[in-house]
Amino acid sequence: MADLKRILLFFRSSFFILLADWLDFKSKKKKRRGICSSKILWIRRFSGFFFAAMLMIILSPSLHSFPPAEAIKSSHLDSYLRLPSYQASHTSKDRFSFRKASGFRNADECGFIDRKITGVCDPSLVHVAITLDVVYLRGSMAAVHSILQHSLCPENIFFHFIVSDADLETLVRSTIPQLKFKVYYFDPEIVRNLISSSVRQALEQPLNYARNYLADLLEPCVRRVIYLDSDLVVVDDITKLWITNLGSRTIGAPEYCHANFTNYFTGGFWSDQRFSRTFRGRKLCYFNTGVMVIDLVKWRRVGYTKRIERWMQIQKRYRIYELGSLPPFLLVFAGRVAPIEHRWNQHGLGGDNVKGSCRELHPGPVSLLHWSGSGKPWLRLDSNRPCPLDALWAPYDLYGHPH
Repeated sequence: MADLKRILLFFRSSFFILLADWLDFKSKKKKRRGICSSKILWIRRFSGFFFAAMLMIILSPSLHSFPPAEAIKSSHLDSYLRLPSYQASHTSKDRFSFRKASGFRNADECGFIDRKITGVCDPSLVHVAITLDVVYLRGSMAAVHSILQHSLCPENIFFHFIVSDADLETLVRSTIPQLKFKVYYFDPEIVRNLISSSVRQALEQPLNYARNYLADLLEPCVRRVIYLDSDLVVVDDITKLWITNLGSRTIGAPEYCHANFTNYFTGGFWSDQRFSRTFRGRKLCYFNTGVMVIDLVKWRRVGYTKRIERWMQIQKRYRIYELGSLPPFLLVFAGRVAPIEHRWNQHGLGGDNVKGSCRELHPGPVSLLHWSGSGKPWLRLDSNRPCPLDALWAPYDLYGHPH
């Protein structure tokens, strides 16, 4: 009975969010549109009714065929209430146990696929880069799964996985057999002497800086790439993000021009004209580097990797910022970013860098949910202390065996 109460409390806190997702993300062959904040507010007023409805669904076997919300169309939410935890006693095999994802194929609208053209240089491909490592593997697999679930043309997506210390190719291929991907090795020694201490140890990991080197790692024929962090899920067709018009800019990302930009650098930075003058004449807007569209042709031509490395060298000597890989990007690109709709990075759902407290959605539609911050949804779900929005991540989790 106690377990049932916990389940009911879980559904009460998250059901109105999932139902709003179902109502507002109308799908047509896996297309998603967004979450309407006004509908969420309307549903909250009637949360008691929905709680009662969920009670009936859980207790009545005859109602188990009730159509699920669009956000969980390929999963069974009850399995996520019993997710196994990462324990020190788990063997490596147990820790990397993922169930096989369901198959996928392109919609008719995607047109003809020339099977004779294969490989990464196919011009019809959408390129997505994500890092794979032991700690965030579960998040990375959920991100990939979410992209495939909501893409009209999933067979046209090519994933570039960046790794440093683990052979994960076999695991990925066995989990999603149809996936088009390639694994690239990133040598940690490239950045080890450039990394300085940060407010959170996870931000100091060498693989966190691999995004700086995508232009060098990926094949020259790859002219554009979407870089994504491992702690997010996409709930819209990623092709919409892929076709972003960058204009004359090298990168595109959602910008936040009302953020207190001075907080991202130390007082010593702002007081030293040698450093602060780099922002002279630029409109300073914060952007999160966990979601970026990058023109690799322009990046290679200008040599932005060397510019980022130069600021990392200055940081080692003068301590001009406290965060990991973000500030060098701000120093090079702030005020020079092609703005993308905020719906493509609803970030901060992992709370701050210390407590990782629960957060609510920002106002407006949603195409991508990002658990940036110290709180990760898989850890909170495993510990039976989830935040309400973690229920939107759970349906894409491929960890463990089906129940």
